Amino acid sequence: MSTGGALDLFARLSHTGSRMSRTEPFANASTPLRLNDVAPGFHARTTLGEVSLADYRGRWLVFFSHPADFTPVCTSEFMAFSAAQPRFEAIGCDLLALSVDGLFSHLAWIRDIRDRFGVTVNFPLIEDPSMAIARGYGMVGAEAGDSATVRATYVIDPQGVIRAISWYPMNVGRSVEELLRLVAALQAVDQTDTGTPEGWQPGGRRLQSAAVDSGTALALQPGQGEAWYYLWCQA
Repeated sequence: MSTGGALDLFARLSHTGSRMSRTEPFANASTPLRLNDVAPGFHARTTLGEVSLADYRGRWLVFFSHPADFTPVCTSEFMAFSAAQPRFEAIGCDLLALSVDGLFSHLAWIRDIRDRFGVTVNFPLIEDPSMAIARGYGMVGAEAGDSATVRATYVIDPQGVIRAISWYPMNVGRSVEELLRLVAALQAVDQTDTGTPEGWQPGGRRLQSAAVDSGTALALQPGQGEAWYYLWCQA
């Protein structure tokens, strides 16, 4: 697939470790991406030069789309992401944005954000005028009436596996704080076989995995405010 040299999409998904991925062509958006799928690879032009998804292997990645340049909700998000970028980097996570606008529109918009609001956008913004990546990730529906993407966010782990997905409508902004918390929570549960409770914050207590056999469940001695299926980790 070619779009004037701007994009060089891999035709198929890959298989990593014990996680199985689909093998349909990348451009087929009829089958939605799901948690634990391997993220489809791509190569694209951005405001910081050409990037490939493979460039981010070994680090966490928040890959997010926005409906259009020079729009109010998107501008608020980009300023918030820019302010939080050092905090994402501190937990080993990069930011990568996409819209179907062209590269020159992207450059004009981020320059305007800098000049008007004093905010410099230091993460790459992908151009996707052919909508190849947007359709491959389901950011634009096959029957969509226009090219505006939803506010889709994919959290991709260092092995290239999609670990979390969120979709927001065009007129509702995302919470950057929640995305920071989400990445930190995924990293925390990967370290041990635990879960994070509602509203968990880094450094907070985590929950043990529930017993899956009667012998273990009957042998447990829950403390006050606990149950055999609701036990806090000791650490």
